[in-house]
Amino acid sequence: MRLHLSTLFSVTCAISLTAPARADIIQQYNGQCVPFARAVSGIQIWGDAWTWWEQARQRYERGRTPRVGSVLVFEKTDQLRLGHVAVVSHIVEDRVVMLTHANWSRFDGKRGRAEQDVTLFDVSPRGDWSQVRVWYRDNQGLGGSTYPTYGFIYPPAGKAPAMPELSSRAPDYVGSLIDAYAR
Repeated sequence: MRLHLSTLFSVTCAISLTAPARADIIQQYNGQCVPFARAVSGIQIWGDAWTWWEQARQRYERGRTPRVGSVLVFEKTDQLRLGHVAVVSHIVEDRVVMLTHANWSRFDGKRGRAEQDVTLFDVSPRGDWSQVRVWYRDNQGLGGSTYPTYGFIYPPAGKAPAMPELSSRAPDYVGSLIDAYAR
């Protein structure tokens, strides 16, 4: 029997592991954003990323304010044909957070790897996270595109995050602020 990598990742995350082993999972992950976000957030939704927002209706609390462990749902666009989902790992300030997500930047010319604590900048006119820019490895800074989002899906209240080590031990808060505001 052969297990698909995303299934193996989900099973591995469900097993009680030590913190260093869990951090290695993030660094070694290679796959789509959806199974990654589901495994690390504990939000149990399936299907293309852009469908998560409606699927969450009446199952999970949703909103426009980032919280650590919440999943940001990107709308489907010409650039993001299936949308995208990413998990908030740190709140830096009102319009800057850090994400842990998969299948965004290229590593050795290929997509699929997970990235930890990358900058997400709210560029919406009302400060409601409806339009964002995301750190992109090839640029070593924010990418040039603005992406529309539906909002954040929050894990059930009182439930511990599926993977509490979403963030690295020393996230670069100053780097995130520089990414967002220095142009």
